[in-house]
Amino acid sequence: MAKALPNSEKDMSFLDHLEELRWHLMRATLAVVSMGFIAFLMKDFIFDGIIFGPKRASFPTYQLLCISAQALGLDSFCFTELPFRIQSRTMSGQFSAHIWTSITAGFIIAFPYVLYEVWKFVSPGLHENERKNAKGFIFVASVLFFLGVLFGYYVVTPLSINFLGSYQVSDQVFNDFDLSSYIALVRACALSSGLIFELPIVIYFLTRVGLVTPEWLKKYRKYALVIVLIISAIITPPDIASQVIVSIPVLILYEISILIAKRVVKIQQKKR
Repeated sequence: MAKALPNSEKDMSFLDHLEELRWHLMRATLAVVSMGFIAFLMKDFIFDGIIFGPKRASFPTYQLLCISAQALGLDSFCFTELPFRIQSRTMSGQFSAHIWTSITAGFIIAFPYVLYEVWKFVSPGLHENERKNAKGFIFVASVLFFLGVLFGYYVVTPLSINFLGSYQVSDQVFNDFDLSSYIALVRACALSSGLIFELPIVIYFLTRVGLVTPEWLKKYRKYALVIVLIISAIITPPDIASQVIVSIPVLILYEISILIAKRVVKIQQKKR
């Protein structure tokens, strides 16, 4: 599963494969660090524009939800300021947050190239027809990942921040959140959604190797619904509306995965 040596790919030893893997990982890491360095220099945009965006009442999601709520005669999501403050309580807190946020941004930006390095390592071990069938893998997987990150940032993150930031057990307790805790929430919502949106890609490859069939996916659809609801409950606030909003696109992805599995099986049957 690496580049072929002058003689043949079969002549490569286990250590040769490890050496190839090491270089692929090094190039992928260098890409992440390079993009992270650029993000590090764009501190004001990354933090004031992106990280702290869901904390402001002017965030597009809150505006849209407020208009929708008013149309229904409700006043939910209509506020001028969220009732919490963000603070750093350690000497290196802000610098550490700057470093790790830049690395996270670097990984998101460099994700297509990371996939490219993974594909370059794996593809030589595939047959020619398998490589042709997987053409466009990097583009599709990258698009799904970016869509998932955007969904996590514009939907999951504001729902979570609005609920957790305004939740109080008593009027005597004021919410003062640590900077690392706030950033961890934004990061988890965005990255977890990005990975969840890779479901069609995962199903595609599982179907190709015979571990999953369209019939199996249909049979266990109801169990998948339960799992999706559980995942939604984990990454969103514990209210029904938020869970439903997050569950809908994931269920759509599951149905798309069934169609993809059918297509893969149909192609395999034609070849036979």
